[in-house]
Amino acid sequence: MNTQSHNIGHQNLTIIKWLTFLMFMMFAMTTDAVGVIIPEVMKQFQLSMTAAGLMHYAPMVAIALAGIFLGFLADKFGRKKTIIIGLALFSVNSYLFLTGNTFAFFLGLLIISGIAIGIFKTAALALIGDISKSTTEHTSTMNAVEGFFGVGAIIGPFIVTYLLKTGVDWKWLYVVAGSLCIVLIVIALMVEYPKTKKTTEDPINLKATLSMMKDPYALGFSLAAFLYVSVECAIYVWMPTLIAGYNGSAVFIATYALSIFFILRAGGRFLGAWLMARFNWALVLSIFSFLIFLCFLGSVIGGIGFAVVLLPLSGLFMSVIYPTINSKGISCFPKAKHGSVAGVILFFTAAGAALGPLLMGAVSDAFGHNAKYGFVLATVFSGLLLTGVLINLFFNPTKRRLQKLDQSEY
Repeated sequence: MNTQSHNIGHQNLTIIKWLTFLMFMMFAMTTDAVGVIIPEVMKQFQLSMTAAGLMHYAPMVAIALAGIFLGFLADKFGRKKTIIIGLALFSVNSYLFLTGNTFAFFLGLLIISGIAIGIFKTAALALIGDISKSTTEHTSTMNAVEGFFGVGAIIGPFIVTYLLKTGVDWKWLYVVAGSLCIVLIVIALMVEYPKTKKTTEDPINLKATLSMMKDPYALGFSLAAFLYVSVECAIYVWMPTLIAGYNGSAVFIATYALSIFFILRAGGRFLGAWLMARFNWALVLSIFSFLIFLCFLGSVIGGIGFAVVLLPLSGLFMSVIYPTINSKGISCFPKAKHGSVAGVILFFTAAGAALGPLLMGAVSDAFGHNAKYGFVLATVFSGLLLTGVLINLFFNPTKRRLQKLDQSEY
């Protein structure tokens, strides 16, 4: 298969990039604010932690299913149409939060929002390939995009906290996100997108997407995404529980540990955009994965006193991992299949976000409700991730495929 992208102006490309950046920031505002919303919902509806946790798990499962079952839409109907459909669904769904007041209603809306995110995110990921001039630029841009996701992860919880302090319901966060969605839709309608042409009659449907899971490149990068997200979620789901009883000399760090993690992760992704444009991506990935493993291992061995410092610090090293895994996994396929493969990787990403914290909680409960044992499992996940990236570094299985696609696709 060979693809050709129509030339579009520099100004158009800039607008498309910023549209993509803002999309990622917008949905991160809602998905990463759930941790602040859950305690309010627990009080409002008198829920257990298990029941309230569905507000995190349910949309993650919805994103996963949308990725695998609807990812091909971006390839079949085009990036622009698919992005607009996803954003429109997300926007309408966000305003509906004001119309109900039961936990089941909110949970249903969160599931729909997950489906919407799965639709427009896979299209946005495919679009990054269309506007990139090489697989190296693709990885650099992906890090910048995920940097804006990191900014959204900071803004969302801040908005919810501010709303609650001023006596305003947390539901208005979704009104803010829905309104931003409308702005993005208007921009998307006005901008000319690069058009990718197919030169063969390969089918673009669900069956073709599912067949990708047999491809060693798609499967390998998807498993790496699963392991990484399981490790990352350990921080923002269970770190506050782990360090809750800390009263040592680093109280300030402990108080703002989660914020420090998100800030370092966001800033590190912009740094990652610079690093990936200049250095061997496999080497950078290996070094940062090793440092993550050391942070988790040190936290488990050294106890809470070390965890208070090392776990937030891991955000800096995590910054480049996911966008690079995602970018290289997508870049191993022709542009006309970027939507489908993005959906496959997104499926494993969301599965990791749902199953990782769930398994950590189960392990912690099995050992006397002690969060330390959940982090032992997270350390194992980070060790497996390190093993995978080291194998990639030394054997370099993607080199030939990426070089070939660099020549034929970019």
